[in-house]
Amino acid sequence: MGAVIFRNGLVLTMDDTHTVLPGADVLIVDDKIAEIGVGLTAPPGAQEIDATGGIVMPGMIDTHRHMWQTAMRGYGADWTLTQYFVWYYLESGKHFRPEDIHAGNVLAAWEALDAGVTTTVDWSHGLQTTQHADAAADALESVPGRFVLAYGNIQQGPWQWSAAPEFRDFVNRRIKGSDMLGFQMAFDVTGDPSFPEKAAFEVARDLGVPVTTHAGVWGATNDDGIRLMHEHGFMTPQTVYVHAATLNQDSYHRISATGGSVSVSTESEQSAGQGYPPTWTLRDHDIPVSLSMDTSVWWSGDLFSAMRTTLGADRSREHLQAHGRAETVTHVHLRAEQVVDWATRGGSRALGLDDKVGSLQQGKKADVVLLKNDASPVMFPILNPYGHVAFQAQRGDVHTVVVNGRVVKHEHKLVGADLAKARADVERTVEHLVSVMGRDAWEKGMNPDIPETKVMDNPYTYTEWDAGSAQWKHGSAQ
Repeated sequence: MGAVIFRNGLVLTMDDTHTVLPGADVLIVDDKIAEIGVGLTAPPGAQEIDATGGIVMPGMIDTHRHMWQTAMRGYGADWTLTQYFVWYYLESGKHFRPEDIHAGNVLAAWEALDAGVTTTVDWSHGLQTTQHADAAADALESVPGRFVLAYGNIQQGPWQWSAAPEFRDFVNRRIKGSDMLGFQMAFDVTGDPSFPEKAAFEVARDLGVPVTTHAGVWGATNDDGIRLMHEHGFMTPQTVYVHAATLNQDSYHRISATGGSVSVSTESEQSAGQGYPPTWTLRDHDIPVSLSMDTSVWWSGDLFSAMRTTLGADRSREHLQAHGRAETVTHVHLRAEQVVDWATRGGSRALGLDDKVGSLQQGKKADVVLLKNDASPVMFPILNPYGHVAFQAQRGDVHTVVVNGRVVKHEHKLVGADLAKARADVERTVEHLVSVMGRDAWEKGMNPDIPETKVMDNPYTYTEWDAGSAQWKHGSAQ
């Protein structure tokens, strides 16, 4: 791979003490960080990247993204969670072919890298067959990022698809021994007293793979599901609970006691209705947090938005509660530094990759991002680097991205991405969906009915301005 060196940047190491190094260099040799310091000597032939005026930070980590849905970017902008469930789970999700999974994954994978997200969990619950799963894995392996395939199938119960011989065959063929492609099993626990999901947990335990699950989602998953998982011994430090927004104290205690973590998708929770983003109570229970963007069928595909909305939601709730007590918040609890940690180290800890990625430290894998945009008035001055990352920067400021020592974006342009082919493949997916659904159904799905709204009566109605007296004459509505 050779060597790459970032010169004279403001380096956010995100190490255990959150060391910040101004005017520092980061030297990458092959796939690892070789050294961090000032005035480093680079090997002959090293690629030199001027980071002056920019922020060098670890690659961000998204722990929950339904990548296969990216071909429908923005389609569900006005959906509720109910409409999402109906469209994907009950009506139209079954129309996705293996090539459609492939198209969505390729587009999502490049989208993640473009925004400085170097590790992404593909929460792939559209894998109706192992042919779909092979297509998902092929897509992820065709893009030079670090990915975790979270295998799921919303068209069957997890006790069904996980028991199929072809599922185990897929795991043996595609996952074992892969350095850039990790694996999870992705399914939800409804709280059914018979606990049918037990069989899937047993498969996960037998295979030695972690489980990621949508927990605490209003109307879908609940405290009974958490209790059943705990009583049967299936809550582990490797378990990632997505959303976890509507749980009771007992459930949060169980998650905390067993060492699990929560993937918070604030844009999703705020808009779709899983529940209020739970960072405030996760802090109370000392539960580790990572961030995720959920799905591009609704929301932005970057973690800048995730950090920004997470700070906004947490602080908004803190102010609202204080106002309810006739008090004023003078110091906020959640800080920008904390959400930057959640977007980097939080993800690496949740995925069991903290010895490899998530921070800039000697010997770790070289997943590095440079935020620099000399053409933007927003990228200077950089006074509070954590605040700048969380509130000021955006994907257009991502100058260079390195994954595993390989430059995959440089000078604001992706390296090696065939976006023309990605566009053509996604267009074929859209054409297929419109064809099988019919144009009317396609349009209706994208434009749900608007609920009736009644405007309140307003007693302050004015009908005439009296210029002579320079005042409004009160009267009834005409």
